[in-house]
Amino acid sequence: MEPNTFTQRYLELGGKAPLFELPESIRVNTAKITAEELIERLWQKGVHLEKIPFVKNGFYVRQSRMSVSALQEHLQGFYYIHEAASQIPAEVLNPGKTDLVLDCCAAPGGKTTQMALNAKAVVALESQHNRVPALINNIERLGIKNIIVCNTDARMFEPEIKFDKILVDAPCSGNYITDTRWFRKQKLENFKQRSALQKEILANIVNCLSDEGELVYSTCSLEPEEDEMVIDWAIKSLGMKAVEISCLGDKGIISPFGEELDKGVENCRRLWPFKAKTQGFFIAKLVRA
Repeated sequence: MEPNTFTQRYLELGGKAPLFELPESIRVNTAKITAEELIERLWQKGVHLEKIPFVKNGFYVRQSRMSVSALQEHLQGFYYIHEAASQIPAEVLNPGKTDLVLDCCAAPGGKTTQMALNAKAVVALESQHNRVPALINNIERLGIKNIIVCNTDARMFEPEIKFDKILVDAPCSGNYITDTRWFRKQKLENFKQRSALQKEILANIVNCLSDEGELVYSTCSLEPEEDEMVIDWAIKSLGMKAVEISCLGDKGIISPFGEELDKGVENCRRLWPFKAKTQGFFIAKLVRA
């Protein structure tokens, strides 16, 4: 699809797609260091951090003499290089010390390790064998002890236990902010294919959720086919309900391209890059109806 096709598409949705440079951001690994201690250590190395106002332990890197990925503190696991919007889903899920958490599409482990800081335990699923080493390496680097990694497709996962909290950060088509060629590489068929995969994952994973459990669905896509329309399908086909969440972003779109969706879809949140100054993102919380 040509860029001007997306321009019209996003205008119809009440958005737009201006290009800008995405600020680099990190998340403090509080299992090893406090935010105050990390700020001071990095300041002494010429790295200036600025608090991200909408997440608990996230900071923008406003100045650095060298790549933050090459600093000793990164190698020691004091922080995770973690885009700002990508830190939100784990906070919306908000696992507690007694919660057993399932992360359905875990690699490379940013959200997995974030949730594990507060959860009883996290079972992390990753279907692609070649992505598992990066997931394990990040878990070990950050020193997180309560994560079990399974090289398993979430569509086939059939555990004997139920989970209190589930994150489905679903495979998606991404968005233009992180790839300047994104517009020219995408076509409508891509969104439909991803949507089918996302529904397959949800259809199986809801069976793993406890009766009073909560499921957060998220993507870094701006396309309704992968976002609001998937949640509308989950409400109508899986007996789920979208509950209100409090986080950055606009309300979910309930009439994308003239299609009327369940009004509960408004409870979701979509982050337009031009408003949030993050990559594009979509977040929903589901419970049993």
